[in-house]
Amino acid sequence: MTKPLLLAQQINSVSGNVTDEISGNPISRVEIRLVKTSLVNYTDTDGNFKIYNLPVGENILQFISDSYLIKKIPVTIDSSSVEIDLGQIRLTEKNTQQEEHYIMINEDELYSDSGEASNNITGVLSSSKDVFLRTVAFEFSQAFFKPRGLGSEFRTVMLNGTPMNKIYNSRPQWSNWGGLNDVFRNQVDHNNLTASEFIFSNLAGSINLITQRSSYRKGLKASYASSNRSYQNRLMMTYNSGAFKNNWFLTFSTSYRFANQGYREGTPYKALSFFTAVEKKFNKHHSLNITTIYANNFSGKSAPLTQEVLTLKNKRYNSYWGMQESKIRNSRVKRICEPIFQLNHFWDINASSSLQTGLTYQFGKTGNSRLDYGGGRIVYDTEDQPYLIGGGKNPYPDYYQNLPSYFLRNPENPDYSGAYLAEQAFLQNGQVNWENLYAANQTITLTGGNSIYALYEDRNDDRQFTFNSIFHKKINPSFDINAAVRYQNLQSENFGNLLDLLGGKGFLDVDIYEDDLEKAQNDLQDPNRTIKENERFKYNYKLSASNLYGFIQTQYHTKRTDAFVALNSEYSNYQRNGLFENGAYPGNASLGKSEKVSFFNFGIKTGVSYKLSGWHLFSMHTAYLTKAPVIQNTFSNIRENNELVENLNSEKHFEADLNYWFRHPKINAKLSTYFISLKDQTHIGFYFADGLTGLDFAETTAFVQEILTRIDKQNFGLELGIEIPVLMQWKIKGVAAIGQSVYTSNPDLYLTSDSFQGHLDYGKSFLKNYFTANGPQQAYSMGFEYNSSNYWWFSATANYFKNAYINIAPITRTANFYKNSDGMPISNYDEEIAKEMLRQEKFKAYTLINLVGGKSWKVNKYYIGFFASIGNLLNTDYKTGGFEQSRNANYNTLLEDKNREKPLFGPKYWMGYGTTYYTSVYFRW
Repeated sequence: MTKPLLLAQQINSVSGNVTDEISGNPISRVEIRLVKTSLVNYTDTDGNFKIYNLPVGENILQFISDSYLIKKIPVTIDSSSVEIDLGQIRLTEKNTQQEEHYIMINEDELYSDSGEASNNITGVLSSSKDVFLRTVAFEFSQAFFKPRGLGSEFRTVMLNGTPMNKIYNSRPQWSNWGGLNDVFRNQVDHNNLTASEFIFSNLAGSINLITQRSSYRKGLKASYASSNRSYQNRLMMTYNSGAFKNNWFLTFSTSYRFANQGYREGTPYKALSFFTAVEKKFNKHHSLNITTIYANNFSGKSAPLTQEVLTLKNKRYNSYWGMQESKIRNSRVKRICEPIFQLNHFWDINASSSLQTGLTYQFGKTGNSRLDYGGGRIVYDTEDQPYLIGGGKNPYPDYYQNLPSYFLRNPENPDYSGAYLAEQAFLQNGQVNWENLYAANQTITLTGGNSIYALYEDRNDDRQFTFNSIFHKKINPSFDINAAVRYQNLQSENFGNLLDLLGGKGFLDVDIYEDDLEKAQNDLQDPNRTIKENERFKYNYKLSASNLYGFIQTQYHTKRTDAFVALNSEYSNYQRNGLFENGAYPGNASLGKSEKVSFFNFGIKTGVSYKLSGWHLFSMHTAYLTKAPVIQNTFSNIRENNELVENLNSEKHFEADLNYWFRHPKINAKLSTYFISLKDQTHIGFYFADGLTGLDFAETTAFVQEILTRIDKQNFGLELGIEIPVLMQWKIKGVAAIGQSVYTSNPDLYLTSDSFQGHLDYGKSFLKNYFTANGPQQAYSMGFEYNSSNYWWFSATANYFKNAYINIAPITRTANFYKNSDGMPISNYDEEIAKEMLRQEKFKAYTLINLVGGKSWKVNKYYIGFFASIGNLLNTDYKTGGFEQSRNANYNTLLEDKNREKPLFGPKYWMGYGTTYYTSVYFRW
């Protein structure tokens, strides 16, 4: 403890400047608390503080900041009146490996594009004083918990004030800057509806990643990490020059992450990342920053599993891969490489005004690979008429016709021998047989045919330009104004790209399952085309999108009250330009430019907080905003035609929350309640359905696009976080999130398909009062932390999750469900049986125990740190999400499947990880 300052006379004020002990940089928003009183103050943006009217006697000032060790300075005073300057107060940075661990350990959840994973928001929540948000980010992410039931599309991720969420689906592509943890530690986080000086944040808030020179500590850092989740090894190095001659600054970082396979079987992983930031400070008013990010990612995906497959295999099983020449080869690989170049000009106009202007250019490609088994060739009948032959069996081992249940599908005549053989084949292998695929193609090639099997990718090559300018003006000590303007333009090319002919000579670019040869053409402009590797096929179109945005906000501050009002407006437009003329949608229905669709939207957000005392603080926020539907939900079948979704409207969002903080030396707590309304949402799904009504032919099956419009949802609940220091270095903490997220409307549903003309309009899908599939709707955490003065620490938490639900199939909640193929009601329809079959599955509750700890050393001028963690210590089995298959679209087909001992088309699930570990070591000098 620092030696007390003995003052000969009473003080009216105590002031000082708080800085980082190594870099010397000022630290803003450090909480300065007079122990055993309610007196609290904070450092300003330059690290300065001033506290008035300390009582006579012995006092202890406590300096608290998230990223630094707590520092205490005793001050003993008597009577007399002076002003005291404590000078520079240096804080020691905490071991930051814990925060790094949680960012790295959840990368697989952020990168995945399968179902629940891609919509996960918890991985992009940063460290915070708020114990609730810290727990959500660090403990709840493994369960895909969504705070307030909101996905990642409701949270804006910015790079130096420029939004990086994708225009296509409004979600951040975190892998664009993955593996660069050291250079993205400086983050400005505004959660939920709090005011942001950069942007009119969405309902879940915003986070700004900052790459200015002041963000980095001078020196070199090297680290190594090992894990058994998405990757096995990570090497990382970061260098910051400090000031060169003439005020130039350079920061560089690189990392390489790799694995032969992660926790899931057959999931190879390779990711190489580079970062540079060059900054020139011209004078005290002007500086220029150039940031460059390159991240090349290759990751194998894993499949959702039915209960039958889970029973035969285990939660690590993955059907997407197989061995080829003694190496793992995954058929479903995601490749992302989208470099970012950003130029920012920072202008401190005067002491009260600043302007930041940025230009950002991002380009590159994203590819998602898969196997195509629809290869064929054209032959001629006796009358010299051409027709198609070909197509192969689905090569995935968990295809329903490869499983034992398929052979037992007829209860009156089960094939037990076939089921046993299928079971043994699946148990002994159960992987993609690459050799068989090559052999099949080579055999057909000998007879002059094309490949039956091929590996291709769904590709999108984007070019996006963004202009962004942010202005701040301090009118007087009580009033601030923030404003911003932004323009974005996206040009995107989307196409199927043939990667590998798998031993064949070519691939016929037609729909092999369409009998009409003209309708089967993927491009009528070049019919019956045989393609080679790295050529475009299946679909080929361009997307153009632009966005013009404006934002203004005023903030009011007094000693006890803070308030703000923010307004925004936004104009967006999208247009598709088809480069292929699809045979099922001839002419302008697929070729050329679609109608340009435009949206004008606005928002208003307000907030007020009141400090009753240093111990009690209250706040309230409200927001109403409209949002354009994302491109993903604007076109009914964007790959094949120009058709827009019918009755397309902007979404309407409303949120309100009330918050109470209790800040006391013996306890720190926060209680929040919230209400969210989401109206007029749209969703598009793709699947093969059996049991359709309203068709003008005998067939009742088709591959369809399901369009849901006028979807309304409602989320509400309570959030509680509490921390209690029990001893000098011990702390216990508890968190509770008790929420409910439900559908509040019966949306309209219609189907489109290549197999029929026009639409199948099934009217309402009766989803009202069903739960949304947003992960656990209730989550609880209890744990403790120990921080030693000798720079080692340890924590343990037990986390309990419940009320998670499966994603329901909307088509089974429509009029189609209780009708025969002729449109008449099903005669044997039993309402009680139907109600039971349509009851939403609720996943079993579960508890996950996590342990983390670390140690750091300072040896002369060198720093060494070690970190280790264990996740899901007890290897608990749990489901993170899942969905009902929509294959059985009516009562009879679903009842038949449900009555089987082993359903053919049961729900599919994503399973959580078992016991995992993460360790890392770093050296810094």
